[in-house]
Amino acid sequence: MEFRIADTFTDSLARLTGEEQKIVKTTCFDLQLNPAHPSIKFHKVERSKDKDFWSVRAGDDIRLIVHKRDGNFLLCYVDHHEDAYAWASRRKIEVHPATRAAQIVEIRERVEEIVAPQYVASPRKGRGAPSFPFSGFSDEELMRYGVPSEWIPDVKAATEDTLLSLADHLPYEAAEALLELATGGKPAAVRTAGERENPFDHPDARRRFRTMRDVDELERALAFPWEKWTIFLHPEQRELVEKHFSGPARVSGSAGTGKTIVALHRAVFLAKSRPGARVLLATFSETLAGALRTKLRRLIGNEPKLFEQIEVYSLDAVALRLYKSLSGKAAIGEEAEIRGLLREAAKSVEGHSFPERFLLAEWKHVVDAWQLTTWEEYRGFVRMGRKTRLSEPQRRVLWTVFEQLRSALKKRGLVTQAEAFTRLGDAVSGMKKTPYDFIVVDEAQDIDIPQLRFLAAFGTDVPNGLFFAGDLGQRIFQQPFSWKAVGVDVRGRSKTLRVNYRTSHQIRSRADLLLDPEVSDVDGNTEKRDDTVSLFNGPLPSVIVAKSEEDECERVVEWLAERLGEGVLPHETGVFVRSPGQLERAKSAVEEGGLKGNILDERVDVVSGCVSIGTMHLAKGLEFRAVVVMACDDEVVPLQERIEEVSEEADLRDVYDTERYLLYVACTRARDWLLVTGVEPASEFLDDLRR
Repeated sequence: MEFRIADTFTDSLARLTGEEQKIVKTTCFDLQLNPAHPSIKFHKVERSKDKDFWSVRAGDDIRLIVHKRDGNFLLCYVDHHEDAYAWASRRKIEVHPATRAAQIVEIRERVEEIVAPQYVASPRKGRGAPSFPFSGFSDEELMRYGVPSEWIPDVKAATEDTLLSLADHLPYEAAEALLELATGGKPAAVRTAGERENPFDHPDARRRFRTMRDVDELERALAFPWEKWTIFLHPEQRELVEKHFSGPARVSGSAGTGKTIVALHRAVFLAKSRPGARVLLATFSETLAGALRTKLRRLIGNEPKLFEQIEVYSLDAVALRLYKSLSGKAAIGEEAEIRGLLREAAKSVEGHSFPERFLLAEWKHVVDAWQLTTWEEYRGFVRMGRKTRLSEPQRRVLWTVFEQLRSALKKRGLVTQAEAFTRLGDAVSGMKKTPYDFIVVDEAQDIDIPQLRFLAAFGTDVPNGLFFAGDLGQRIFQQPFSWKAVGVDVRGRSKTLRVNYRTSHQIRSRADLLLDPEVSDVDGNTEKRDDTVSLFNGPLPSVIVAKSEEDECERVVEWLAERLGEGVLPHETGVFVRSPGQLERAKSAVEEGGLKGNILDERVDVVSGCVSIGTMHLAKGLEFRAVVVMACDDEVVPLQERIEEVSEEADLRDVYDTERYLLYVACTRARDWLLVTGVEPASEFLDDLRR
């Protein structure tokens, strides 16, 4: 017996109450263990055109819709009695005639009319005749993209304004292909399975159906919504996970395209590819490392031996642990202590007139980052990204300050984080057997120069040795720099994911207005954002500029009440602000709405029954059905303190860029609903969101 679960089942389960979910889960476990048990009653769904749909009772009014054929079971849907039967009456499970992938198909004749919701663009007033992007496609061409045969007339009749609504009724692969075609792309045709291949094993079928091998796996599947289960892999993602790379490789993509899922699966794939291999799954902060550990446990919970092969750490934690074991005695200095020593060193040097913030930036981003240890190295160094020109006498004065700082650090037995990474890199490059065979890095856009140099020491010519996942549009911590200059060249081994399955089309397209259509790194690698497609619709985001903080609070309270009325639970809601100084505003709005708030800390634990409240920096890696981004005032976003600290034109541009990226990160935590608010005069960035 094969026992499967569909994504439609986990989605519908999440909409039930907690008590109802407990009853359903017990019924599912009983059904998997012994479907012939007398307590399990199957009832044929008479109104369905699929003769294999049955209902199973769970409590007084809850019904599971099960597809039962040849002794195999598929959990399809769960709801209250009438709604469950209505769902089954409008669906059938069939094997697509062209691709031979198993699909859940909505029966066309039961859908009298596809009405575009209010949030889909209205008919083109004054824009000329509507366009029919698929009218010229043959039936065979559309079938090759996975479009069910009975939906082909509707696809050919679709306009640019009705396409998004139509896509909601189609299988994933068909919706993705049509959306990409409509935006000028050319998707690959869906792979056709062999005659003897199980239709549920087709790559596209595996996106919506999962085989449950035992009760433990079923328990994990029912514990998390489908999108958080981390089992899902788009065929494009699977190709990257399993691909052989001759050198360092990088996968990129805008928020919601599944880069983290690719990184997780890549780490597991590498561990399985070589039994006993040591794999490091790393990211730039311990907060995100903790989130990765949780997701990894969900992914490989039934294969405990893999935990022994895969270590999950922040890069700084890796450095500290290895440094203590490999490098010896000197301690890594805290940033505040180093800043104080730099201030003292500057006082002792005659002829010095540079502002402290310039000194710190020059030390941090040039001298320490690149580990320049002699006057000759610094004198001829090309200061990438630093616009202020320095004469040789000016450089000599600066070098004297930095020599004094180095001397002070040495006296105290301290090294900087950058020096620790450099020493570790030297130690690793001299080893016959390095601590890790493979390294996978998530959120790679925020790793810095010393960290990348350390990673490069593990071997940039090692096949599959280094794999990076990140998004240049989400770089919020580090200045840009050349990866090639560090020795890591990903040209020819880079891929951008284009399918967003976490964020609605309306939220994604509006958030993208904060960024340029193309984002490039220093080495010329370009990530395009205008060809990304989202797979589902949602309401348009709301942008409100209030007259006062009190007015803003009232508007947020009203908005939260509307979401609760639409079934959004408190813990499915997040409220974010730029800095700790605005947290009280967010907390007041949540409490005024009669809700409990949970202030997020570095552990970013979401508490059931509470609205999550936090700074934008802590939003990284999180997702909610509804998000409010508050206090987007002038001098708050972008933060005036950061602007005032800037001493160079290039740094000012980078401050504006990273502040935009930060707002983008906060906005794209939302799946279905987004509200952005500020008080007059509001942030200039809100003008972009309202374009």
